[in-house]
This record gives sequence, C-alpha cells and structure tokens, in this order.
Amino acid sequence: METLVDVLKDPARSRVVVADGVRMIDDEVHARGGLSGLALKAGYKAVRTIKPNVIEEALGMLLPEFAPAVDPFLITGRAEGDVRAYFKKNDHAIANALLGVTDRKRKNSKNPVIKRAYDGLRPQAERLTVEAVPRLADLILRHVK
Repeated sequence: METLVDVLKDPARSRVVVADGVRMIDDEVHARGGLSGLALKAGYKAVRTIKPNVIEEALGMLLPEFAPAVDPFLITGRAEGDVRAYFKKNDHAIANALLGVTDRKRKNSKNPVIKRAYDGLRPQAERLTVEAVPRLADLILRHVK
C-alpha cells in the first residue's frame, strides 16, 4: 500500500494533492464562526489578496515534510481498519506532529515578519489543526491508494 510520501513523488499527483489541500484549508477557514472566525477570515482574505497563490506555495513547500509526519498515523489507521476513526481518535497527536514541522520552520526562519506572524497565530493553531484532522483524513484517503 502506498503512503502520502509515495504519492508526492509524482509531480502530477502532488499538484492535485496541493490543490485539494488548498480547498480543504479554504473550507476550514470559511467554516469558522464567532469573532475569532471573523478575524481569521479577514486575515486569510487579506493574505490571499496580497499574494493570491501564497497558500498553494506554502502547502507545496510544507507537504514533503508533512507527509512523513502523518504517514505513521495513516499506516496504523489502516492496520486498525478505519483510518478516519483512527485520525479522529489521535487528532491531538496528528496536530502536534504537523505543527512540529511548522514550529521547526519558524525556528529556522530568518524573516522577523514571518516569525511575528507565526507567533501570533500559533496559540490557536493546535485547536484549529485538531478540528481539521477529519478533513485531512478524507483528503489523504482520496489520494493514497
């Protein structure tokens, strides 16, 4: 059985995963409610207005590091017979594995603007990522055979 790392080795399939991932992120942002949701939507819209392809570029850059972080969960979920249920049961561990990648990127960044922006978003990131894990499972299952 293939993994997400395997899928990303094929540039054509990788582009499709990135496009699907961008749609997933868009859906997650648009599903947010309340004041924090309004702020998130406004910030997201501003970023996309300034640099329309920023999410595609960021996801394309991060996916090769996200894949090895998430593949062990995929493999174990398959072994247990229900990847989506396994992801839901382990949503915090998966979120922390993914955020470990972005935390390392932030630590190694030389750009103070990126560091400040990341530091401002990081307190919400675990909760938002945990909430996105079921959609992430669906995305992976659409692309990994």
